[in-house]
Amino acid sequence: MRKPLIAGNWKMFTTPPKAAKLADEMKAVLGGCRWADIVVCPPYTSISTVAASLKGTVMEIGAQDLFWEKEGAYTGEISAEMIREAGCAWVIIGHSERRAYFNETDENVYKKMRAAISAGLKPIVCVGETLDQRDKGVTENIIENQLIDGLGSLDNLSAVTIAYEPVWAIGTGRTATPEQAQEVHKFLRNIIFKKWGGSSAESIRILYGGSVKPENAIDLYDKDDIDGFLVGGASLKADSFARIAESVK
Repeated sequence: MRKPLIAGNWKMFTTPPKAAKLADEMKAVLGGCRWADIVVCPPYTSISTVAASLKGTVMEIGAQDLFWEKEGAYTGEISAEMIREAGCAWVIIGHSERRAYFNETDENVYKKMRAAISAGLKPIVCVGETLDQRDKGVTENIIENQLIDGLGSLDNLSAVTIAYEPVWAIGTGRTATPEQAQEVHKFLRNIIFKKWGGSSAESIRILYGGSVKPENAIDLYDKDDIDGFLVGGASLKADSFARIAESVK
């Protein structure tokens, strides 16, 4: 039985005071959550603030990205060790916005994923197709390449979580139907079964991300291969995030 995971990606929202307020509100409703793992991913500047607010709760902190080198002359970048020391246990890697706006490649994803695991962080590795790719009928090819190239030669997936985020459903208000989401999640699990074996396929959590809201979370989570959510806009309000978490009870 895979324990559900609900991760909130705050993206480029919340200054430290606003992040602290939001974290306090979430702590009041989810601080003692036992039925799911709860992760919030604030901007870099708010990680320490949110970590302080959530200290003593079961909730954990994640970062939205990292760089694969341990240190060096990489202006503007941040390392796995830096975010870990700031209070993170998780990190999102390969989010569609990183791929679209910052030319993130599968090779970059792989290097970042390895750096995260080496530093003791748990990576949430994102895969997903654009609307044009879906319309062309190449969703499975795109997803398989992103997964295989992003995880590369990694032989142990115990620290890894996968998030399927159809790009056409992120921030658009559109959502993949539960059936569409389940189809891709099952496809991903089958790839993992073939390459990494049955134990990995059975234990790895595959999240859905793409305009997740309290109104659609229950129907999505009802599907066999959906193990939780990577939540964007709905994670910026404690009540909506809590309702999504409640949907996986």
